[in-house]
Amino acid sequence: MSEALLLPPINEENAPFWEGCRAGELRVQRCPGTGRLIFPPRCLSPWAPHAEPAWTPVSGRGAIWSFVVPHPPLLPAYAALAPYNVILVALDEDPALRLVGNLVARAGGAINELDPAAIRIGAPVRVVFERLSDEIHLPRWVPA
Repeated sequence: MSEALLLPPINEENAPFWEGCRAGELRVQRCPGTGRLIFPPRCLSPWAPHAEPAWTPVSGRGAIWSFVVPHPPLLPAYAALAPYNVILVALDEDPALRLVGNLVARAGGAINELDPAAIRIGAPVRVVFERLSDEIHLPRWVPA
């Protein structure tokens, strides 16, 4: 089913993120002026506007900050998977930095295999990567 899903575009700004995912490593940007983490990727830091952010690996651990279960699915490519979850993860390194993904029971698991009623705000999670194409290894989250 993964081949039918919509894949994100890779561009100059986000290529290091996807390179990290292919290597099994979650990477975000860090402001060279303040040391603060930045996501989504951008060409300049919002806190030091003349500074180009550097890419840094993070632990890939965090907590569920929020989640939704789309009904009906807004994207036709996901209709056959409904109901599925979409979670927002606050990273351990900086809880104000949040990444979107899906909670799965195990690496390679389907985004609709967990009962949405079992998802809890604040539950600890860790990142895993699902290979969707040669270029895209998508971050997913599993209970930690």
